[in-house]
Amino acid sequence: MPSGPAPSNGPSSTIWRRERLMRIGSGTTANAGVQDSPANTPNVSESPTEYSSLPLSSNASYGTVPTSRPRASNLITRRDVPQLPRLSLFQRNTSNTTLPLTPRLRDLTFSRLSIERPISAYDAPLLSKDEPDTDSKVNGIRVWYSSFSSIDWLHDAIKDSARFTRLRKRKSLRSRIRLAVDKSLGWFVVTIVGFLTAIVAFLVVRSEQWLFDVKEGYCRGAWWNAKRFCCPALNDIWAGPHGEEDDCERWKTWAETFSPEQNGFTAGVAQYAIYACIALSLALISSLLTIYLTDSTTFVTRKESGVLSPDFPGSDPKDSAPDAKRKVMYYAAGSGIPEIKTILSGFVIHGYLGGRVLFTKSLGLALSVASGLSLGKEGPFVHIASCIGNIISRFFSKYENNEAKRREILSAACAAGVAVAFGAPIGGTLFSLEEVSYFFPPKVMWRSFFCAMIAAITLKVLDPFGTGKLVLFQVTYGMDWHAYELFPFLLLGVFGGVYGAYFSKLNYSWSKHVRNKTWMKSHPIAEVLLITAITTGLCFINPFTQMSGTELVYSLFAECHGPTANQHAGLCAVDPHTFWGIWPVIRAISVAMIVKAGLTIVTFGIKVPAGIFIPSLGVGACAGRVMGLVMQWLQYQEPELKLLSICDKDKDCIIPGLYAMVGAAASLSGVTRTTVSLAVIMFELTDTLTYAVPVMLSVLVAKTVADALEPKGIYDLVIELNQLPYLDSKHEYLWGNLQINDATARDVEVIRLDRTNTVGTLRDQLVALMQSGNDDSGFPILRRDTDNDGFRMVGYIGASELEHALCLVADEADKEVYFHTTYTHFNATSSITSLVEESEQAEHDLFDFSDYMDQAPLTVRSNSPLEMVHQFFAKLGARYVVITDTEGLYEGVIDKKTWVAFLADLEEKS
Repeated sequence: MPSGPAPSNGPSSTIWRRERLMRIGSGTTANAGVQDSPANTPNVSESPTEYSSLPLSSNASYGTVPTSRPRASNLITRRDVPQLPRLSLFQRNTSNTTLPLTPRLRDLTFSRLSIERPISAYDAPLLSKDEPDTDSKVNGIRVWYSSFSSIDWLHDAIKDSARFTRLRKRKSLRSRIRLAVDKSLGWFVVTIVGFLTAIVAFLVVRSEQWLFDVKEGYCRGAWWNAKRFCCPALNDIWAGPHGEEDDCERWKTWAETFSPEQNGFTAGVAQYAIYACIALSLALISSLLTIYLTDSTTFVTRKESGVLSPDFPGSDPKDSAPDAKRKVMYYAAGSGIPEIKTILSGFVIHGYLGGRVLFTKSLGLALSVASGLSLGKEGPFVHIASCIGNIISRFFSKYENNEAKRREILSAACAAGVAVAFGAPIGGTLFSLEEVSYFFPPKVMWRSFFCAMIAAITLKVLDPFGTGKLVLFQVTYGMDWHAYELFPFLLLGVFGGVYGAYFSKLNYSWSKHVRNKTWMKSHPIAEVLLITAITTGLCFINPFTQMSGTELVYSLFAECHGPTANQHAGLCAVDPHTFWGIWPVIRAISVAMIVKAGLTIVTFGIKVPAGIFIPSLGVGACAGRVMGLVMQWLQYQEPELKLLSICDKDKDCIIPGLYAMVGAAASLSGVTRTTVSLAVIMFELTDTLTYAVPVMLSVLVAKTVADALEPKGIYDLVIELNQLPYLDSKHEYLWGNLQINDATARDVEVIRLDRTNTVGTLRDQLVALMQSGNDDSGFPILRRDTDNDGFRMVGYIGASELEHALCLVADEADKEVYFHTTYTHFNATSSITSLVEESEQAEHDLFDFSDYMDQAPLTVRSNSPLEMVHQFFAKLGARYVVITDTEGLYEGVIDKKTWVAFLADLEEKS
């Protein structure tokens, strides 16, 4: 940290800040400046009981739903403007709780694992004698964004523009080299991100393969090899002419090891017992890692603000409601895509993309998938890649000190995650654009494509499956499709839409009414073990459900003719000419589909890393395979039908594997509501555009049907369930008779310049704001209008900025604080010179808070349409909008979280 206090210093310890602010006016801060300096406070890593400040209410997960605002002592009410009735969205339970401060073993562990590194100031110093930056000065200084707060896209854009302008103004050779390095820095970062993402994906895939096969047995002479590497002859999973798999002498099952003399039923029971014990152990370890390493309350950072909040650790428990309980989040649980979408939309979650989560997510993912649970590893690869992107970007100040710029790297990382998951770099780029990214200009698209390409090339070289393919279920077909098959493809699209809609509904209902309202809520590990036990019992007896998700999808996609016909476990009917010849296969696949669908409903959402892609593909592939077998039987039975005459007695006219691929795409589209990116991923999986029309048709039909039955996909429902403040810029709202006044908060705390504002009074106002649960907002700064009885807007200061400024002057509680607007745009050089001189005189005046004030906040008149306000938040990325009347007098303010809650309330009522 810098040696002396300054507005541009890096953040100090939250404990030190809270102590200084709480002692303002108590008479004990006179000598605190030396004794309690940040350098003398305990290191954050030595304070295992210090938690992040996570504001929330009793019914919110991430503290994102704005709580009701109490009456402010400085309430501004304009003459002739009556107070509006309070909306229901502002009348929510505001009871808070304080996290326990009892040291725990995992806290002590984190104190040793968390190595504190120096943190710079978020904004560089504003004052510069040679290069006065009036844009940045008018916009004001920002401190680090606290957890669960929204970023200011406009501020970060202005800051980056000013930084780049300074680089271009300098004409020396060194400056030109620095400019060239700055322009190429983004490409260098995404290259490293793509390379590391592929390496982590390779390690996860290899680990998962070995752990999954360990449940069955081991490889003699090379115990570290998975079955496919122990027995290369079985790599293609195909059987000889009698339908039985080739034996592998090197692979030894546990039943053969522990009871070699037993056979039949006894050997099967022994094999199942060991299989179940290993599966339960893998799931247990994954759940323990997720719960004890990624608990949201254990992430410590000095970037937090809101230290005066009543629910901040160390506050008086009397200030909090005893009945309120914090909903603890586990950052490594689930797929992570809903949270990534929220982060990319401008929401901050400290620690969610950190190194601890990366380690836990990667290791826990291999364990959870290997346990046999009905989940996949492809979705979490997006979270893993985002963690890598965040960690790498923090080494460069261009991205470390600019949250908006960092999200450009995260968008590219998401593309790399999908690229290594499906071997589809183009599809990954489109997935990042269509599903997760919020801001995706052409520059970000090019870098995302490049990052995905690097990841795919690296994974190709590493060859995780030993087949030269990027994914296990990458297939090719030797025949084209026919026009009459469009109808069954259409039916598969309808099935995918119905399945996706009702899967989303049932999983949402299960999570909301069962998982969160029964014993499972307080016993997540027991829930994981119970579901694992049920999964093991149901899946062990069925060869299709016993397979891993990727092997099942590959087997269902494979063809049933040719020299490498896939006969694994009887997937292809021995006699497809008769109904009874295909019935055993149809029955087995249908049972597997029902079991997989039911287990996925209750599995998705448990406290282990889990994706939804592979289970959805598996269910759709089962349905498509059944449809393909029925069509193949129909073609054999009625070869003279006019529709089938195009086959011209070709007995191999139908490809059941193609139907499986189309059904898989339809079901995944119904669940996630992706369209273009999913179709392109399927094209890349089949290495051809021959089947573009069937895939496109099924995907579009599935999305249409699913939207009609359930407007929100699974990721949007998870966002709603966790109450994340995600502002969907693609959604269209019907405003009806609503006006801006219906969403404006008028009873917010304000700073009036016609009154004396001291350090003590501003601290009291900050406490009042924190107690209202609105630490993501700030204070409008007003002056009385000389011609009217109202007030005019002077500027806006955020709660975090005011907290930082007050910490620097906490020793003098009665000293007056000043706000003034001296930073304006001048055209004359003399005016700029005088501006710099005036600024230099006030450089060391810590009681002048003007540096923190946004002197040009976004304002909109109260008679403007609501759609304009929505576009300010959705397209411009505003953090707050100030409302004025037609005469320019202050009316109120709308911050982003309040607007999101207003939209949620509007959508619920409609």
